[in-house]
Amino acid sequence: MSAVWLRASALVVLALFGSTALGKDKQPTAIVVGGGLAGLTAAVELQDKGWQVTVLEAKPSIGGRSGLAASEWVGSAKLQPTLHAYLERFKLKALPAPEYVRTPGYLIDGRYQSQAELGKSSPSTAEALARFDKSLDDLAASVEDPLNPLTSHTLKSLDAMTAARWLDKLALPPTARALVDQRIRSRYDEPSRLSLLYLAQQARVYRGLPDSEMRAARLPGGSQALAQALGKQLKLVKTNAWVSAIVQEQDKVTVKVGATGYSADYVVLAVPLPALGKINLTPSLTALQNKALKDINYGWRDQMLLKFKKPVWGKARLSGEIFSDKGLGVLWVEPALKGGANLLINLSGDNARLMSAFGDRQMVDQVLIRFDTFYPGAREQFQGYELRRYGKDALVGGAYLAYGPGEISQYWRLWEKPLGRVLFAGEHTDALYPGTLEGALRSGQRAAGQAVDLFAGKSLEPAKPAAKAVAADKDEAKGGKPGFFSKLFD
Repeated sequence: MSAVWLRASALVVLALFGSTALGKDKQPTAIVVGGGLAGLTAAVELQDKGWQVTVLEAKPSIGGRSGLAASEWVGSAKLQPTLHAYLERFKLKALPAPEYVRTPGYLIDGRYQSQAELGKSSPSTAEALARFDKSLDDLAASVEDPLNPLTSHTLKSLDAMTAARWLDKLALPPTARALVDQRIRSRYDEPSRLSLLYLAQQARVYRGLPDSEMRAARLPGGSQALAQALGKQLKLVKTNAWVSAIVQEQDKVTVKVGATGYSADYVVLAVPLPALGKINLTPSLTALQNKALKDINYGWRDQMLLKFKKPVWGKARLSGEIFSDKGLGVLWVEPALKGGANLLINLSGDNARLMSAFGDRQMVDQVLIRFDTFYPGAREQFQGYELRRYGKDALVGGAYLAYGPGEISQYWRLWEKPLGRVLFAGEHTDALYPGTLEGALRSGQRAAGQAVDLFAGKSLEPAKPAAKAVAADKDEAKGGKPGFFSKLFD
């Protein structure tokens, strides 16, 4: 073996060692597509860990599906620990909610009633609502692990049912049924479009927590205030940056915005599924993911802020989570200039879908006509409006994920798994708190953690199975009397 060959070999080894060392010392890079709370959270978490991050947002401003509210009801720190951790970090103070908004209220024939008042004015309606709550709690108790809701054949059967079919079996009186329908469509989607297993799984997540935990405080500025606080931490945010394509290569991934390409080690896709379907990925999504883009149901929601010269509703406490028997949606009073009065109304489910063909002013007029029936003079005192029409937004396609019948069985936790160098975030990717600020923030943290692990060469652990299967209908299995689920299915 010649000395020349040995020297050459040594140089090659040194060069390889040097390039490896440089690779380890290289600052990792990421592109986050989507400037909503999930994307901003992923970006901040990565930047905190020393990554170079670029956020690309298709719209003119960050914040995603932030609404029109001047402030927003948020849950307690026990219910939403991730949210409260960020509020504390950015010194955003949530104000304690008054006691009367901590439990739902009802607007029946235009008259506001608390739960206690409803019990006195209409005992049969109050009893039916309590029966619904008990039945839903029984369903929730059957889901042993909300992260793994498909642990028995019977639970899978719930996924084949709609929530509406189950409600039909409860045979609630008309007013109670209208209020329950409004509650479900306001939080998720129309009961006829919603998987019963999803309703049960979500009830299991919150089981044991009183309703008062869900509206424990009010956040001035709403989720937009948190979005702005997150955005201020970031070094590079580009708005009006509509992503058309994402191309993965062996050692990088490139994101196309028009003729401009942005390259990085990893990409976090933090956009709603309808927006994801408009991006061309190479390599493409899996067959199951492409099917999910077409199938997965989104709840439909429109939000309007109605401005009046004075509060035509008088001293009625139209604040908090208020359910109407006339389909007006969730209502609450918003701060207004002195002498004025603002009312925020959320239309949801099929009530909102039916109005999708209307223009903005036509839709507002339809709501005003109904509202004026209960509060005469509303149309005369009306002086303006603002709208958020999530259902007609091509990049949103509704409001938030709301699994339809059969969809959990096919797509449960599908978007938690990376696709090469592409990771997914967004409220729809969180198994416990979809459709909430908590879910969006948690998903951003998860995606950031996955990127860090992948860059370090770690393999990602698959979702853990439930500790044990749910033993539903034990009595039947032993040949005894019919169990809870048999009664459910007759």
